Amino acid sequence: MNDNSLNQSPLHTAVVGAQMLFVAFGALVLVPLLTGLDPNVALFTAGIGTLIFQLITKRQVPIFLASSFAFIAPIIYGVQTWGIASTMSGLFAAGIFYMLLSGMIYIKGREVIDRYLPPVVVGPVIIVIGLSLAPVGINLAVGKTGDGAFELVTRDAALVISMLTLLATIATSFLGRGIFKLVPILIGILVGYSVSFFYGLINFDGVSAAVWFSIPNFTTPEFNLEAILFIVPIAIAPAIEHVGDIVAISAVTGKDFVKKPGLHRTLLGDGLATSAAALFGGPPNTTYSEVTGAVALTKSFNPVIMTWAAGFAIFLSFSGKTGAVLQTIPTPVMGGIMTLMFGAIAAIGLNTLVRSGEDLSKTRNMVIVSLVLVFGLGGMQLGLGEFTLKGIGLAAIMAIFLNVILPKEKVEEA
Repeated sequence: MNDNSLNQSPLHTAVVGAQMLFVAFGALVLVPLLTGLDPNVALFTAGIGTLIFQLITKRQVPIFLASSFAFIAPIIYGVQTWGIASTMSGLFAAGIFYMLLSGMIYIKGREVIDRYLPPVVVGPVIIVIGLSLAPVGINLAVGKTGDGAFELVTRDAALVISMLTLLATIATSFLGRGIFKLVPILIGILVGYSVSFFYGLINFDGVSAAVWFSIPNFTTPEFNLEAILFIVPIAIAPAIEHVGDIVAISAVTGKDFVKKPGLHRTLLGDGLATSAAALFGGPPNTTYSEVTGAVALTKSFNPVIMTWAAGFAIFLSFSGKTGAVLQTIPTPVMGGIMTLMFGAIAAIGLNTLVRSGEDLSKTRNMVIVSLVLVFGLGGMQLGLGEFTLKGIGLAAIMAIFLNVILPKEKVEEA
């Protein structure tokens, strides 16, 4: 497949790189804004993570890494329960999990994933991730804090803002053309922000007070075994998502990145990027499908473009004005987008099961899916002493455990 970007000038390559960051920007900063992390740190760790990924993969794959939506719920819980520093130890360990899985793939091949992480395991876990976040999205959409404890904006005003934001996001997804079709989150934020301005909810005092240059509010991890055991199982779903993203970018570029540089290298790069992000207090990194879509649209297959995108992300992270502007976004704006995004995550889980052709009427599959959904969403807790396993982490471990111990049903002869 022809790649015109290889013959472009450095200036043009830089401009395309800035465009790639523009595509990723909405989702990138939304995760820290929802979880209480610093958006400037998230920008920095997305840039550093992308550069680490390029180093490990020998800059062969045109892909951008940034904040993972799969970890929103555990980060929110972790920050509220143990604080940011302890939560970072769990996220650092999640990166280690990627690295271990990378080693297993290198030794055993991709059949490791097929054996231990088939669709019947991953699908319901992704569903749990999406639906467990639904209350957070609704609370924000009606003007409350994520946990619903306090009202930040009156319900009537919040519903107008959040629903117009949601409508703009959906309309852009359906009606957008070219690059605009790839940035529905960003368009939704801009529309919701504009409506919020007329309601008098935008305050620029913090922006005026912020300095142009400042060091991001980095946070180093503090070891917390409970946080580690709670968060690590959640890495299962985004690890599988990574495989899908690499297959997708391979199809777009016409190159088989699963073979070269190899799935083990791309997963290792993702793991190192995630652990590196945790060292600075940023959210876990993941490969961004939106950027892959932009690569397909622009036919810009030169990985150097992602180097520029990473550089711009790091540059913006050192501006106090950047974080201050992002902090002015009212919660109903985020809530409007989240009502769609969290449902979309659950839909991806359903699609994982549908596309695999799994027969849910079979006893084995029904037991796995049923228990994962009920344990993950019903509030089941298992633990010993102070350690408690629940929610997404419990669902993930339950899925793997049942998949290993339950016998496969024999195929009946006709």
